[in-house]
Amino acid sequence: MMKRTLMTLTGLALMVTQSLQAAPLRIAADPVPHAGILEYVKKIDPSLDFTVIEMSGTANPNELLKAGEIDANYFQHLPYLKEQEKALNTTFTVVANVHIEPLGIYSRKIKRLQDLPEGASIAVPNNTTNLSRALWLLQANGVLKLNAQGEPGSVLVTPRDISENPKKVKIVEVESPQIPRSLDDVDAGIINGNYALEAGLVPAKDALGLESAQHNPYANLLVTTPALAKDPRIQQLAKDLTSPQVAEFIRKEYNGSVIPVAGQ
Repeated sequence: MMKRTLMTLTGLALMVTQSLQAAPLRIAADPVPHAGILEYVKKIDPSLDFTVIEMSGTANPNELLKAGEIDANYFQHLPYLKEQEKALNTTFTVVANVHIEPLGIYSRKIKRLQDLPEGASIAVPNNTTNLSRALWLLQANGVLKLNAQGEPGSVLVTPRDISENPKKVKIVEVESPQIPRSLDDVDAGIINGNYALEAGLVPAKDALGLESAQHNPYANLLVTTPALAKDPRIQQLAKDLTSPQVAEFIRKEYNGSVIPVAGQ
């Protein structure tokens, strides 16, 4: 009797596993460029069944992933992921490094950073990692100096770390998606690549200062849970996203505003 019960439970577990694998993967992604890249993957690999869930508003794809409401997400870089793991008290798994969206400095009031007026206001992302990233970018472009030593991806800085500010610029912390809409209210804004593209900006052309792609620690990642990391469908998606075909698509579609880090 116990043997029959064990066999029945084993068979049930197998059926559940097969049923889950038969369902499309659920991948949460920012609308631009992530969802567009995923839709291209569908074209080159129609055998891989997945649904793209475009994220907007305040939904947190990492909370959804932890809760099992999605199977993977594609929207974030590693420093942000590490902060999220601490905040959510969990561990995720990176299965692919896909592309870089260089952070850029934009303005509707000046044409060159040298023309920033005394006391200029600069909008920066208000989350820890991208705020730090923005300050490092301002230093790289000669707007201010930081008292921190090290690399942007490994050393987090805040406005308290500003040691020299010759133009007395004011750092204004704003929700990242709101910064493009805030450009009329500030002298300049530092915008994540995806939000710049959504706002109709062309980072490679419109940015007054742009992050270098070389040795950039902010590659956007395909992230899943440790339990799903070896799922053949997740592995295939990771392989597709880092393929030469996808790298070529990114180069042509985004013309330098999004830069592939794999498939070269």
